[in-house]
Amino acid sequence: MRDTILNPLRRFKEWIERLARKPYASFALCAFGFIEASLLPLSPDVLLIALGVVNPRKSVWYSLLVVAGSSVGALLGYYVGYAFYSAVGVHVVEFFGAEDQFRTLLLEYRTNAWLTLLLAGFTMIPFMVFTMAAGFNATLDPTTLFFAALCGRVVRFVPIGVLLYIFGPKVKEYFDQYLGRTVLVIGVLVITLFLTSKYFL
Repeated sequence: MRDTILNPLRRFKEWIERLARKPYASFALCAFGFIEASLLPLSPDVLLIALGVVNPRKSVWYSLLVVAGSSVGALLGYYVGYAFYSAVGVHVVEFFGAEDQFRTLLLEYRTNAWLTLLLAGFTMIPFMVFTMAAGFNATLDPTTLFFAALCGRVVRFVPIGVLLYIFGPKVKEYFDQYLGRTVLVIGVLVITLFLTSKYFL
């Protein structure tokens, strides 16, 4: 049973790592970011890490490509939530079992939309659910969504690019085992910095 689940994941990871050596890999990375924010929970992490291992000196640039693709994709996710939620969005959310998360986000946006999007990349909720919820009944305006998502994506992906730039291929083994924990630690630091600045300012 375990092999039934893990084997396709291993093959997908191997395919992503081969893709990193193709001339169109940078475009694919940006596309992964776009899709992750709008249509499917297709995490760009594996491709970002693979590209950073192949060319560490461009790893920060690669992370910015993810940020750009994901931020623009957020606007498509917003539009799906705004104009097509009943026809398309609701089925996508139901397919991934994110109905409760969707309702929770609607409440969180009314409390603190910026903090919610800043921390979006550090939760188990697919980012496309955040963007669709923002568009549902125009819960947020698209300008707020775009700039808050942009900041959140920078905090989520650029540290990975920086680590790859500094440590190069040596950090790949660490990411293979501890990427989730690394993202969680970054998220905790972001929350701490946010609360500290809010207290002193």
